Amino acid sequence: MQTNRRKSFFPIALLFIVINGFFLAGKGLLTRWGADADILLAGNAVLFLITMLSYYLAQKGLKSANTHAFMRGVYSSILLKLFLCAIAAVVYIATYRKAVNKPALFTLMGLYLVYTFVEVSSLTKQLRRPTNG
Repeated sequence: MQTNRRKSFFPIALLFIVINGFFLAGKGLLTRWGADADILLAGNAVLFLITMLSYYLAQKGLKSANTHAFMRGVYSSILLKLFLCAIAAVVYIATYRKAVNKPALFTLMGLYLVYTFVEVSSLTKQLRRPTNG
């Protein structure tokens, strides 16, 4: 069971590594586009940590035989991820006010969708796997 969890989380971890690699290798390109690579690296780390927490909550719900507990786990993971990302964005915007890097912020909004898609598809694959085998 523990191995299945690790295998199902692997795409999210791989996504984090690939995106960080791109941000580190493409600093010059990102600068030409007007995006701050440091903000993107920090934002990607925050998104990854929030996704880990959200994934854990959803997976806890998947293990439950009770339908209500399953729904609570999935909905709470979705809401937690949404609110934590919104709070992180508000803190960033309030801290930097006039120096907010909009290209980086919009890129991170897109990454939120990518992380959510990968998380949901990974959880869906895990849900479809037989529990006996």
